[in-house]
This record gives sequence, C-alpha cells and structure tokens, in this order.
Amino acid sequence: MTFQKLVIGASMAIGVSALAIVPAQAGTLTGASIGGTAASDYLVYDVQGNSTKLVGKTSANVQKVLDGNAANPTGNVELRATSEQTGFDFSKNTTLTGQIGGKNITLSSLTATDWFSTGSGLSTSYGANNFANTWFNQFYNAAGLATNESAIKLALNLPSFIPSSFIRQQAFNTFYGIGGFQRSSDPNISYVNQNDITGEIKIGLAGHYNLKDYYAPLLGTLGKFLKDGFQASEVVKVTYNDKTDFLYSFSATASGLTNSSGVGADGKSHSGNYEISIKGVPPAAVPEPSIILGLLSVAGVFATQRKFKKASI
Repeated sequence: MTFQKLVIGASMAIGVSALAIVPAQAGTLTGASIGGTAASDYLVYDVQGNSTKLVGKTSANVQKVLDGNAANPTGNVELRATSEQTGFDFSKNTTLTGQIGGKNITLSSLTATDWFSTGSGLSTSYGANNFANTWFNQFYNAAGLATNESAIKLALNLPSFIPSSFIRQQAFNTFYGIGGFQRSSDPNISYVNQNDITGEIKIGLAGHYNLKDYYAPLLGTLGKFLKDGFQASEVVKVTYNDKTDFLYSFSATASGLTNSSGVGADGKSHSGNYEISIKGVPPAAVPEPSIILGLLSVAGVFATQRKFKKASI
C-alpha cells in the first residue's frame, strides 16, 4: 500500500506539472468577419496553382484564405478594394475582425483621418505632424529617392543649392496627387497567426515584390529614379488588447504567387509577402488530451483503492 501511494503520488505530481507547462494550441484567426463603414468593399482571393484567383465574398472563403504562413502564404482578403477608383470615399473603412488566442483582434483599412490627423485637425501638407509624413519619409528613403536627389534636381532643372526638403516636398505632393495614400490604405491580409508560447502575432500582407513596377508609370519624372526592386507594403490598422497600431513593412519575401486572374490582374501583384508582428498575450495553458486521460486514470486508481478498502472492512 505504501508503494502504491508513492506511485500514485508521483503520477499525480507529474500530471499536474505537465498540466501547468503545456501551452494552448493557438494558431490562426478564427471567427473571421467583415465589417466597418464600407463593409461590402472587399475582395477575396484564393489560390489556383501559382496564381491568386478571385472567389466569392463568403464567410467560408474569408476564413479559408487566412490559414497560410510566411513559408506558405495563400490567398488574401483585400480590405477597401475600391481605393484606386475615381470618386473613392476616403472617410470610410473596411475591417476584418476575429479572435486569436481567445482575444479579439481587428484589422482595418485606413481613412484620411488616420493619415492626416494632427491632433487639432487634418493637414495634407508636407511637414505636418501626422502619420502621413512619418510614413512617407520612410517610403521615400526605401524607394531610393533620397540617394538620387542630385539627379532629380537636374531632371527638374533645379539649381543644386535647392535643399533636400524641397525635393521631398515635391515628391510628397506628387504622391498625394496620384492618390498614393489611399492606394496604400487597402491591405491584402493573407494570414494572422500567433506563437502559442510567446504570444507574438504575425500578420501577412500580400503586395508587390518589386514596387517600382507599380509606381514608376504613375509618378512621372520621379518614377524614373525609383530604385529597382524597392519594397513597401500597404498599411494596416490593427486593434488588439485595447491598443491600436499602424503596421507596415519595407521588406518582403517572394510569395511564389501572382495575381493573374482577379481584379487588376497584372501578373505582378501578390508576388511579395510582407510580414508584420505585434506583441500578443500568450494564450492560457490547457492540458493535452493524453494528460487528461492520465489524470483520469490516476483518479480511477484512487477510486478503486477506496472500494478495496471498504470491501476489506
């Protein structure tokens, strides 16, 4: 009896210890749904071979295409899909909402207020203290324009003493004029995953692997000075655990896919996967099924021992 008690006690200790250290199986976004003030303005792309293809805007399709990862990005959900069209209403947004690790998360397209708010109003001017200026200066550098300013001055017949800030201002105004900010506001969400130990949440954004192909024809003279192969994702607004961030990346990996059969099919878009991340809350630990069975077995041993004891009295 003493030996049996020792064995049972050890089994219980091992079971409880394992119960404490086994993390929850988190994974991808669940319960995905579309909303926002422009809730119908989205597109869903699935995968067919090496191409993304437009599919029906159903809840099942939205959920299906979000199950990829950086090594294997799949289709995507494009939020605020009409951002490149004439007459676009920049005051509205489209959202993708779901749960990950037991917590709510919302991914949204951006509005003019998100870009141009200064705290006391909206300003579309270069040099204003807002997100548009913060992001554009990074975009300008990533595009290689900062290293080509001397050549840009010659092309624009500007004297050499013109400061760099003037060139940036001209680039900002040109970018604004072609609807560049709204073009950067319609993120294509390809996956939302969580590390079940650290809690880190990773989000995939489908975009151009070489963005020069997209912007060079739109930017006129400036387009000639874009760096070949420069990379920049669209921007996504993420709200999670009572905190909101504007997330984007200037570094992509090749997705192995291109948009060859959907809206705006050009054989080049969706070719890059831009991964962004936020610090998430680790999901609550839950026991493995085998551990639960083990604990039930131990409980069964106790019950059997009690029955034997009663029978012997």
